[in-house]
Amino acid sequence: MTGGHLQIVVCAAGPAADVTQLISAAQKHSWTTAVTATPNGIDFIDVPAIEKLTGAAVRSSYQASSSGRRSLPAADSLVIAPATYNSINKIALGIADNYAMTSVAELIGRQVPTVIVPFVNAALAARAPFYRAVDSLRDEGVRVLLGPQDCWEPHPPGTGNDLQRAFPWTTALNTAIRGANGGNLER
Repeated sequence: MTGGHLQIVVCAAGPAADVTQLISAAQKHSWTTAVTATPNGIDFIDVPAIEKLTGAAVRSSYQASSSGRRSLPAADSLVIAPATYNSINKIALGIADNYAMTSVAELIGRQVPTVIVPFVNAALAARAPFYRAVDSLRDEGVRVLLGPQDCWEPHPPGTGNDLQRAFPWTTALNTAIRGANGGNLER
């Protein structure tokens, strides 16, 4: 597929400030993009810069539609990055307590190829709820970029700022494009 539409959901973690890297890379592949932020994630991004780059409003809350119908844009792929411990657990459990989580739940339900890039510290990632959530999402066909095969690991507590620039935006995009082209999201 040449081009397509990439829906991006950002959560409240440091790398969210650099989501424009993902947007720009997608546009180089002739993809359109739109960004949704979790309620706390909105504070981590430059909304005017993203809206200028994408040509679309950044969504973080429910809004009435002028047509009276709420509808998500047709998405060819979904990237949730950076994804926090809290959001990953909510997604796996189907908790849709805000616009971003409802959008994610619906897009996964529509079988839109989905890529999640966690940004969690090792202490949180060691918790049983987290690894159960990752396994559950993988069982549902969601590609979670985490582990040695993805060259992206949880970081030691207190070191997240040091890793922000290394966040794997390109890997996320390439995986999303592969999924949209009918390829297997697994390696």
